[in-house]
Amino acid sequence: MDCGLVKQQESELDKALREAEGQKRQAQPPPTPDIASLKAGAVTLRLIDISMDSLVAAGASNQREEEMFNLQGGGHDPRKRGFTVQNIELSLAAAVDPYLTAETHLIYLLDPEAGESVFELEEVFATTTALPWGFQLEMGHFFTEFGRINPQHPHQWDFQDQPVINTRLFGPDGLRGPGFRLGWLTPLPFFSELHFGMQNANGETMASFFGSDELFEERPTGGRQFVEQDVRSFSDLLYHLRANASHDLTDDITAVFGVSGLLGPNATGPEADTQIYGIDLKVKWRPAENFRGWPFVVWQTEFMLRRYEAAAQDFDPDGVPASGDEFSVDRETLRDHGFYTFVLYGFSYGWVAGLRFERADSGGASIDPATGVDVTDADPFRDRRTRISSSIGWHPTEFSRVRLQYNLDKADHLDATDDDIGHSVWLGIEFFFGAHAAHKY
Repeated sequence: MDCGLVKQQESELDKALREAEGQKRQAQPPPTPDIASLKAGAVTLRLIDISMDSLVAAGASNQREEEMFNLQGGGHDPRKRGFTVQNIELSLAAAVDPYLTAETHLIYLLDPEAGESVFELEEVFATTTALPWGFQLEMGHFFTEFGRINPQHPHQWDFQDQPVINTRLFGPDGLRGPGFRLGWLTPLPFFSELHFGMQNANGETMASFFGSDELFEERPTGGRQFVEQDVRSFSDLLYHLRANASHDLTDDITAVFGVSGLLGPNATGPEADTQIYGIDLKVKWRPAENFRGWPFVVWQTEFMLRRYEAAAQDFDPDGVPASGDEFSVDRETLRDHGFYTFVLYGFSYGWVAGLRFERADSGGASIDPATGVDVTDADPFRDRRTRISSSIGWHPTEFSRVRLQYNLDKADHLDATDDDIGHSVWLGIEFFFGAHAAHKY
C-alpha cells in the first residue's frame, strides 16, 4: 500500500476524532461550581456530608397538657396534645485535612408550651484520624459517651421518646458539653474500646451536675436550692469513663456490652458530688440471607444508678429573716435508679414492631422548698414510675419513616389526679435528605 495514502487516511481519521471530541465537549454543560469546597493554596478542603433530618409528631392523651410536660420530660419527646415539632437537625461533616474530620449538628424546634422557635448548637467537634496505637481524640462540644441512648441524636432513637431514666438523670436535652474524649481501640482479638473524657460541668445540659439556675427553677433536684459556683480546680469538671466490647455469638447474632461511669460536682454546694453508673447490653439477630437488612430482632437494655450528694442548706421561703418560716435540711445522699428494656422485630421489609418496658425509682427525700416536707411521691422526676410502650413503624425508603406509638404511664404523682394512669398515642413522621455520616452500631 502507498505510504502517502496511509498517512492521508490517518490524518483524516485524527481530524474526525478531534471534531467528534469537540462536539462532545460542546454538548456537555459547564461544570457546576462546587459550593461545598474551599480552595486553600494547593489544598482543596471538600465538605463530605450535608443533611437535614426532621421529626414531627401528632398525639393525644387522657392527661392534661401541663402533666404531659412531666410525663414526656425529654426536650425532643412528643409532648403536646395536637402537634409537636420534635427536632429539625442540620448536619455538616467534613474532612478537614489528612489528620482531622469535623462535624456540626444544629437543632431547631418549636417550644410546645410557648410556640416559640428554639435553636440549639447540639454538637460541634473535631476527631483525629491518624493517631498511633489505636487512639482517637475528640475535641469540641459533644454528647457524653455514656450508655447507648445518651450519645444518640433523636432521629436514631428506636422509640419516639427518650427513656424515663435518661430524662431524670441527664435532663431534657441529654448530657453534653464542651471538652475532650480520648478513645482507645484495644488490640484484643474481639472489638473493644475504652473512653476517657473531661467536660465542663455547668449548663442546662448538665442536670445532675452544676446545671444552671434556669434548669433548677424548672426541675430542682430533690427540691434543693441552686448554688452558683465557680470552677476553681480540676475537681470542678465532669469526668467520664466508658468501656464497651462486641462479640459475634454466632454468624447471625452479635452482642455489644458496655459499662459507663460519671463523676462531677453538683449545684447544691461546695464539696457536693454526683456519681452515675450504668451498664448496657444490645443483642441483634440478622440472618446471613436477608433482604436489605430484614428480617431482624434487636434486644436492648440499660440500667443506671445516680448518687447525688445534696449539701446541707438553709431555707427562707419568704426571704424575710427571722419571720418564723426558716428551716434547714441536713446533708443527704439521694439515690435514683432505673432501667429500660425493649425488643424490636423487623418482621417484613420496611416494617418494625417494638415493645418497651421501663421502671424508675428513688431513695432519699425530695423536699418542698416552702415547708421542708418530704414530697418525693409528688415529684414527677423522682417518684416511682413505670411506663410500657408499644410501637409499629414503616420505612417506605431509607429517607423516611412513619411510627405509631402507645404509652401507658403509671406514676406515684398521678395518684392525686382524676386519671391516675396515663394513656397517650403518638403518630410520628420522619423525613431525611442529603448525605449523613454513618453512626456507631
